[in-house]
Amino acid sequence: MSKSITIILLLLAIALIGYNVTYIDFNNPFIGDSFIALIGILAALCAIVLLLIFLTSRKIQKKLDED
Repeated sequence: MSKSITIILLLLAIALIGYNVTYIDFNNPFIGDSFIALIGILAALCAIVLLLIFLTSRKIQKKLDED
């Protein structure tokens, strides 16, 4: 997977977080659609962490290949 695709996926995950924040009822965040939005935010955060780990591992692999 190229770096540009990874960056696009990161931007999509950030956009999903922004979209899901609009559905949260901050008075009752664990009821109804708010809970589903919180799950969506958590899933997008997990995707961001995985993509950042992937980018870091690619940088490490490139450095190891140079040596």
